[in-house]
Amino acid sequence: MKSINLLVLLVGLVLVPLISRAESIEVRRAEAEMTSDGQLSLSTRFGLRLPATLSQALAQGVVLNFRLEFELTRPRLTAYRLKLGSWFDPTASIDFKLSYHSLTNRYRVSIGSLANHYATLNEALNATGAITGWRVLDSGTLDGLKPGDVAGRVRLMLDFGELPKPFQFNALGSSDWALSSGWADLTVLPAHPAGAG
Repeated sequence: MKSINLLVLLVGLVLVPLISRAESIEVRRAEAEMTSDGQLSLSTRFGLRLPATLSQALAQGVVLNFRLEFELTRPRLTAYRLKLGSWFDPTASIDFKLSYHSLTNRYRVSIGSLANHYATLNEALNATGAITGWRVLDSGTLDGLKPGDVAGRVRLMLDFGELPKPFQFNALGSSDWALSSGWADLTVLPAHPAGAG
């Protein structure tokens, strides 16, 4: 009997991480292109799956805020200066707001004042965290460096600090609300030659 209980416990320990990953954020693309003016231009795409509690909150009109963060990790001295300059926040971040409008039965993903509407939740989730050509450094920051000298990482996470207060309390005690891709290393590519398409 003890061996059966032990076997059930071991199977449970193996399955729990798999189940908890079923609703999360998967990194599908994380690339940075060095530009001719010493910047990085980021392109990202993520796969999101919402737990039932978040899907229900979204359907009830709660706006879900996701933050895409970039952090330069190499060259180390430049990365340290940038961290110090931003008081140890990520080097750059951008917010995606996901909402549902019951009158139109459509989902909306907005970045600042720019917004797109989607017929399905799947389409809206695919657009959340997807960006191309995001310039994350000041001009000249990486002048004279090769792609092999530069490294960085990105992550997409649900920013539950932006949720209404009752939902923030729920978020503190629930793993359903702790959605994050974790940090993913960027593939750094050289700048495209001028005129290349």
